Amino acid sequence: MSAAVRTRSASQEVSFSNEMENLGLNDHNIKAAAAAAAAAAAEEEAEKGHEEDDSVDDIEDDGSKLQSDHKELDLGPQVSLKEQLEKDKARYLSLNIWSKRYKYLKILDYDHTPTISLQDDDSLRRWKEQLLGSVDMSAVGESKEPEVKILSLSILCPGRPDLVLPFPFNSNSKSSSLFTLKEGSLYHLKLCFTVSNNLVSGLKYTNTVWKTGVRVDRTKVMLGTFSPQKEPYRYELEEETTPSGIFARGSYSARTKIVDDDGKCYLDVSYCFEIQKRWPSS
Repeated sequence: MSAAVRTRSASQEVSFSNEMENLGLNDHNIKAAAAAAAAAAAEEEAEKGHEEDDSVDDIEDDGSKLQSDHKELDLGPQVSLKEQLEKDKARYLSLNIWSKRYKYLKILDYDHTPTISLQDDDSLRRWKEQLLGSVDMSAVGESKEPEVKILSLSILCPGRPDLVLPFPFNSNSKSSSLFTLKEGSLYHLKLCFTVSNNLVSGLKYTNTVWKTGVRVDRTKVMLGTFSPQKEPYRYELEEETTPSGIFARGSYSARTKIVDDDGKCYLDVSYCFEIQKRWPSS
């Protein structure tokens, strides 16, 4: 019986081996296929690793580039607007006019650009207008510092004539009232000023009011940035209402200042005014 079982088992193994050989799957081929699959998987993992390394390198390169760009940022010394325009004019002429004749200029060893007035060169004027806006070149001076001249400070009330404050204020204006306003009335301020020589940035208006030595109001308004021009600028502040009531009436002292971002002061005046129950009789 056992001999018959062994004979049958041996015949089955021979039959299975024959089938595997017919399919081409002997031990050598199976091991080779497994090794090839493992190699392919390892190669795929290596490619993913390289891609991740490349992305990390790109991020590091971008970061180092940003840091280097930040380190290389240098605003340089402040120059006058006219000087900067002259430098830009020479650069513009060099790039757009003389680039076509470079080979001839190189032969002649020519190393200078011609001097052309900003007012005479029409194409340069149009280019400057696109770059800086409507800058009045006649108001551009040699000085690096802008010059702001306050022409007038007016108080506008609906239904009333404009109250133009005199400049300069009288020496006794601190002890006497410069003007009188009616309690509970609407009013707003209008500034008129000119800018010359250079751009003025961050022009600010501040006004502080005291009553019997106690500060009762402080206003700060950012006027903005203005380019030099001959025509005066006119700036109107938001409308306000004067206080009302028996305790609001009386004499006030005030100080008005106009300064820029650099702390340069263009107006600093102190004066007194009154708030009464009625408008003063004209």
